Amino acid sequence: MSDRVLAQGRVAVITGAAMGIGLAAAKRCAARGMKVCLADLAGEDLDAARDAVAEIAPGGDASVLAVATDVSRSADLEALKNEVYARFGETALLMNNAATRTGGKVMGPREDWRHCMNVNFWGVVNGVDAFVPAMMAQGTPAVVVNTGSKQGITNPPGNAAYNVTKAALKSYTESLQHDLRNTPGCQVSAHLLIPGWTTTGKREHKPGAWLPDQVIDVLVEGLGRGDFYILCADNEVTLEMDAKRIAWAAGDITENRPPLSRWHADHAGEFDRA
Repeated sequence: MSDRVLAQGRVAVITGAAMGIGLAAAKRCAARGMKVCLADLAGEDLDAARDAVAEIAPGGDASVLAVATDVSRSADLEALKNEVYARFGETALLMNNAATRTGGKVMGPREDWRHCMNVNFWGVVNGVDAFVPAMMAQGTPAVVVNTGSKQGITNPPGNAAYNVTKAALKSYTESLQHDLRNTPGCQVSAHLLIPGWTTTGKREHKPGAWLPDQVIDVLVEGLGRGDFYILCADNEVTLEMDAKRIAWAAGDITENRPPLSRWHADHAGEFDRA
């Protein structure tokens, strides 16, 4: 799949592309000879990202587009799609990557919750609604990558709003892939990228975290295998530990334990011994 989609001359559209995982993906696509559209909020970061990608792209400025986009607005995504197709004529990779961590407590400000949901969940739905019908109509292999989070699976305490949005995104992406694979003649597939602890934005890099390029390495490998769940480790948590944590979270239901039993005084030791 990756050889046909992440191929020279094809087109990648990436939201949240001004920095972090999105920028790393844009640079990787440009290095492979793809035309790249970077979408993010307007500002110096987006402008700098565009220039950095253009330096790598074999076609230079002609093969790179930057579009100021608020993914929470469906009209912005529709305008983005129209600009991409007017300039490049197709989309091979749609990477819905934009996200925010605004919000936190269960009883926190509702406006924080709404903002988090509008970006992390509805921003992805807006991207799919705008691009996927056109991608299907192309009749060429194409992929949608939605950037999720382990927090949407294991639900660790501390940032409930973010966890809820990423849990909703996981469920949505699973349903999207089911619909796409059961649509006759459809050559578009959906995939869920699940990063571990990664240094993103302008945060200081910590030794336990991965760098964005490492996440993109795993993404490219996963797409090459046709994986739906593209799960990343980091420098502190192995894939084996991730598997244990994910299975334990599901076991809270099947074993009738209290929710979030990993952090429950009566069960935390049981998890450690498992």
